[in-house]
Amino acid sequence: MPAALPVQAAAGPNPATATTRATQAQRGSPALSQDAREVLAWIRASGNNAGLPFVLIDKRSAAAHVFDAQGAWQASAPVLLGLARGDHSVPGIGERPMAQIARHERTTPAGRFVSEPGVNMAGEDIVWVHYDDAISLHRVRPTNPAERRLQRLASPGIADNRISYGCINAPASFYDRFIAPTLGRHDGVVYVLPETQPVAEFFGFKAGGAGASARPD
Repeated sequence: MPAALPVQAAAGPNPATATTRATQAQRGSPALSQDAREVLAWIRASGNNAGLPFVLIDKRSAAAHVFDAQGAWQASAPVLLGLARGDHSVPGIGERPMAQIARHERTTPAGRFVSEPGVNMAGEDIVWVHYDDAISLHRVRPTNPAERRLQRLASPGIADNRISYGCINAPASFYDRFIAPTLGRHDGVVYVLPETQPVAEFFGFKAGGAGASARPD
């Protein structure tokens, strides 16, 4: 089983301390999976992010990787994801009460999403990934102790990172430092990598193309 990703940030004067496992990474490459490397290379080569900051959500690794508008890596952290395996949302799910969403329907959909800043019903700032499906990127909320969300983020494995109704939960200080000042203030792009088919097939680029093994920093 792959180990969960500790919070990492590009070297700078203010190291991130998002969880008790947080470490400041040395200047260099973040721990990207092969899938994430391929998608990143495609984005950089094609300019698919359209000059906007972007985040790669790697569901298979339960990780978020933040990049600036030029494609330079900023930080990475573990995240919590939808309970159910799958890459598509159930039609109309965003209009249903949470109590009516079955366990097998709690997926984090894959795709390229133009995100926008938002506010939830509690007045908390969030990033809308897909508004119609009620999918957002937000700080982890340990409101139900039985769910052990903070412990799940801090655990060494990734099997327990599947718990949400579909939203992406990030460590609070990681969100405050790297998400809120960028995607939390203006549009960005969120790429949610699929877990049921190859990334190149899903996003429509040629696998192993130029730059696919380039350094992610």
